[in-house]
Amino acid sequence: MTWAEFLPLFFMAVMGLTLLAYVVLDGYDLGVGLLLPLGTDAQKDTMIASIGPFWDANETWLVLGVGVLLVAFPKAHGMVLQALYLPAAIMLIGLILRGVAFDFRVKAPIQYKAFWNGAFFTGSLVASMAQGWMLGSYITGFDNGGIGWLFSLGIAITLPAAYTLLGAGWLIMKTEGDLQRRAVYWARRVLWPMGAALLAISAATPLVNAAVFDKWFGVPQIFALLPVPLMCAAAFFAVRWVVTRPNVVDAGYGWLVFVNTVLIFVLAFFGLAYSIFPDIVIGRLDVWEAAAATGSLTVIFIGVAITLPVIVAYTIFMYRVFWGKARELSYS
Repeated sequence: MTWAEFLPLFFMAVMGLTLLAYVVLDGYDLGVGLLLPLGTDAQKDTMIASIGPFWDANETWLVLGVGVLLVAFPKAHGMVLQALYLPAAIMLIGLILRGVAFDFRVKAPIQYKAFWNGAFFTGSLVASMAQGWMLGSYITGFDNGGIGWLFSLGIAITLPAAYTLLGAGWLIMKTEGDLQRRAVYWARRVLWPMGAALLAISAATPLVNAAVFDKWFGVPQIFALLPVPLMCAAAFFAVRWVVTRPNVVDAGYGWLVFVNTVLIFVLAFFGLAYSIFPDIVIGRLDVWEAAAATGSLTVIFIGVAITLPVIVAYTIFMYRVFWGKARELSYS
């Protein structure tokens, strides 16, 4: 493989992994936002405190992923954002609303706290559903027909449910006492609806994209890929096993909910990556057609080689410093 052939693959891998990191890391704090109305006033403060040191840094991965798409694959960037301009704008509005609500819910007069709590929930819901719609539209190749819209709507509903489970898993790890028990209950309630929706979307994906059907159900690849859905099922039932046994959580194994939910996300990501490769815009552009000139990619490679390790190191350091059980959020 030549350098010119390698660089587009490298940047596609970087873009994919940064977006996966965003979905997992920002996914749990979006999930906490979706769960916020279910807590008491005191519990809401603890729920916000559990994501306080992390939520804005988690969004760094989204900026990096979209930045790589812009500079490394300019043709794809124009095509994707042209098709997804409206849901992308709606997602940004949701994220901005979350950011404003995060600070104002504590600093505003007490009579407005409920309003800003509602704004934080609304921003989380809007951003989650917009991301789901964008993903669904991308998988269908930006199909504006009825089937494409229905599929995008299905993922727009499924992704917030998955984020909610991820957020509940995060709260099980980061909290204790009554809030932790409530988080176990929330995870138990959302588990089956999320699993059913995920199964329906997984079954529908090969139907809305013939190329995906051929990749997954041909022989012998159907046998080689069988471990992927089996591992997803195992992770799902591992979550169920934990949330239906409070003594397991009390014994300190509540983190299994979060870890196995993350595993489902990771497996779904790699399944999607396998389904669409080598296209970067499904059915329109492959990774080499969309890539910038080799000279430009070489310069960008140097920047990414410096920037990406710094972001990874910073993220690890941040989680190490602020790890442990969450306490009520306060501002000095």
